[in-house]
Amino acid sequence: MADKYVITIDRLYGSGGRIMGRRLSEKLGIPFYDEEILKMASEESAVSESLFRLNDEKAGTNLFFRAVGGLHSSLEEPSVDDDVASPENLFRFQAKMIRRVAAEQSCIIMGRCADFVLEAAGTENLVRLFVYADITTCIRRVIEVDGVDEKEALRRVNRISKQRRDYYKYYTGRDWEDMANYDLPVNTSTLELDPAVELTREYLRLRGIDA
Repeated sequence: MADKYVITIDRLYGSGGRIMGRRLSEKLGIPFYDEEILKMASEESAVSESLFRLNDEKAGTNLFFRAVGGLHSSLEEPSVDDDVASPENLFRFQAKMIRRVAAEQSCIIMGRCADFVLEAAGTENLVRLFVYADITTCIRRVIEVDGVDEKEALRRVNRISKQRRDYYKYYTGRDWEDMANYDLPVNTSTLELDPAVELTREYLRLRGIDA
């Protein structure tokens, strides 16, 4: 059985991926990192946490970075020079924190291209999930969780999913919804979240991980 492992979760907005990640964390007894990564990156960089939040899971606008540098520059050590607060450098600080927590312990890391960052770092026993659902299910969950009407729920699903899609492409050069990037796609249209957690645990056991 694997002594240490790391689970990354990418998710469509409204799919329940964050809730599923927290429940999986409780079942497995391992830490769950989501916005905690922003706080850690802020402390490491001495850049305001609000600035990290402002740029959180949003693509940058540097056309040169997008065209030729993004894929490699994303994985470099962060700078402490004049560009310390650029979106690209803030991403590098987050990537550094992701590598750090993954090296220290078994954990679950939500979003922020963690699958790409850790794959590039050669992290062992890396399990990459993509949680998704059909549009009807996503809208229903957003209505329930966010307390908005159907029209606003649809707007949020479309806007935030596009934002995540663009962010992932900008920093990894990959297509976010290409299932070849992941080990286990989980469709929460056909499974409620607790059975989806159990499905994931069974997959971990098949991978030789004590879940």
